[in-house]
Amino acid sequence: MASTQESGYDAHRAGVKRLLDSYHAIPPDATVRLAKKTSNLFRARAEVTAPGLDVSGLSKVIAVDPEARTADVAGMTTYEDLVAATLPYGLAPLVVPQLKTITLGGAVTGLGIESSSFRNGLPHESVLEIDVLTGAGEIVTATPDGPHADLFRAFPNSYGTLGYSTRLKIALEPVSPYVALRHLRFGDLRELQAAIDGISAAGSHDGQPVHYLDGVVFSAAESYLTLGRQTDEPGPVSDYTGMDVYYRSIQHKHSDRLTVHDYLWRWDTDWFWCSRAFGAQNPRIRRFWPKRYRRSSFYWKLVALDRRYRIGDRLEARRGNPPQERVVQDIEVPVERTADFLEWFLAEVPIEPIWLCPARLRSDAAWPLYPLQAGHTYVNVGFWSAVPSTPGSPGAANRAIERRVSELDGHKSLYSDAYYDENEFHRLYGGNTYAEVKQRYDPQHRLLDLYSKAVQRK
Repeated sequence: MASTQESGYDAHRAGVKRLLDSYHAIPPDATVRLAKKTSNLFRARAEVTAPGLDVSGLSKVIAVDPEARTADVAGMTTYEDLVAATLPYGLAPLVVPQLKTITLGGAVTGLGIESSSFRNGLPHESVLEIDVLTGAGEIVTATPDGPHADLFRAFPNSYGTLGYSTRLKIALEPVSPYVALRHLRFGDLRELQAAIDGISAAGSHDGQPVHYLDGVVFSAAESYLTLGRQTDEPGPVSDYTGMDVYYRSIQHKHSDRLTVHDYLWRWDTDWFWCSRAFGAQNPRIRRFWPKRYRRSSFYWKLVALDRRYRIGDRLEARRGNPPQERVVQDIEVPVERTADFLEWFLAEVPIEPIWLCPARLRSDAAWPLYPLQAGHTYVNVGFWSAVPSTPGSPGAANRAIERRVSELDGHKSLYSDAYYDENEFHRLYGGNTYAEVKQRYDPQHRLLDLYSKAVQRK
């Protein structure tokens, strides 16, 4: 055990050295970026010709300590690999974002969420310490109460503009082998909202504990909450990596059971429901679609091809339709404004289904770049599709969503297209606090600032 861990740390140190060497090889007048071909971001960016940071040695779990329930993890490690390393010990990260190729560093610097977030908060809240390569080319260790506590607090939602994580020590939690599910149907969005609020605060429903909670809205008259309970009880389990599609099961099953592994990745097989855009849910096509390609990372490659060759827009043009506006977003609103947002969205934006995921901060700690009120429940609303574009008004649907979210005291995640003006953006995402931390850790502005990266798409 000790020799294996030491080997992991040796490999990690070698990876950090390659990273630093690549940093010093970047011309002083060039913006520092990752040399990374894949991403889970949906915003476009300018073409880059300068060399990037070599993160090839930072994609492994360094060590798992089952007694302390912690793991040391390199920043570019995917959650697929992280879960594979912790589940044999009966442990899992406190929050496991839905897609296998999301990296731990990405979920912390870009925010992540999942069905345990109503009790465990967001991924950055389980971080105990983090090593960061700053814009100044230094590796610093940031902790909640150390000399770099300002960086520790500002790092979540900074999207690589304050530095890149090389190692994260995170807390783990025990998990049972199975998850028993209950799907509750609602015909009224106000009743749905009340149930989310009550279950999130109580952590239980009808006398049974709730360990996982998320929901799907198919229409104003048909929505569901899925309540997950960890269990050791053996028994038959469902498999949604084959012909059956998980989100469709919600509509016709009152209860279900999955292994904890399959539960954590239940959304990845069909990229929630987005695989239908590629025909992967058509039984005649699905039967011959190789299992190894039924995963989010492959669908992402198809999206990249569509972007590159504008396949979707060309097809729409043949039908005499305008190009499509991509509306791929996650927003958070206070739980009491959830129905207000959903009613507006269903009336104004022709996209369904919609994903819901409640979240509550684990502690009273402040996270200035994505401020949420401690002790209060928020609901993440996710919608991922496209709508007909409005001629002469680029991003019309996305701009309308941003306005409505702001009216409801919410926030929008920055992994996709954003259109805020600079003043409102700084008000929502860190303002002077961000500027001060940016100046301390990136005084020469080797990294893009957050507005340039998230809105101006540089």
